[in-house]
Amino acid sequence: MAAFTVVRDNAASLAHWRRILDDPTTTIRTVTVGGEIAGSVSCYVDEEFAGPEVTYWIGREFWGRGIATAALREFLRYVTTRPLYARAAKDNTGSLRVLDRCGFVITGEDQGHSDIRGCEVEELILELTT
Repeated sequence: MAAFTVVRDNAASLAHWRRILDDPTTTIRTVTVGGEIAGSVSCYVDEEFAGPEVTYWIGREFWGRGIATAALREFLRYVTTRPLYARAAKDNTGSLRVLDRCGFVITGEDQGHSDIRGCEVEELILELTT
C-alpha cells in the first residue's frame, strides 16, 4: 500500500479528499492513539477492480506497535461486505503482515505506477472472504 500514496499539493489533496468523502460507497474512519490522529482506514469501490477494496495509512511514528492491525480488525467488524479486497506493494512486508493477521489471503499479482517511487511497482492482490 505505502508505495501508492502521494500528496502533490494542498489544493489537489483537498479536491481528492472531497471526492472521497462525497462518495456514498466509501467508508472512512480516522485512527487515533491517545487522542492523536495516527492515520485512517477506508473501504471504497474501485470501478476497474472486481469489488470493494480496503486501504489504510498509518503515520510512520506509529509503526511497529500493532496499531494498523488493531485498526483494520476493528474496521472489519464494521464493514462486513465480503469478499473484500486489498492491494499492497509486493515488497511492503509490514502491510502484508497486517493484512495476513486480519485474514486476507493472496489471490493474485498486478503492477501499478507509484508516484512516490517514480516507477512501476509489483503489487499483491489479497482477498478476505470471512
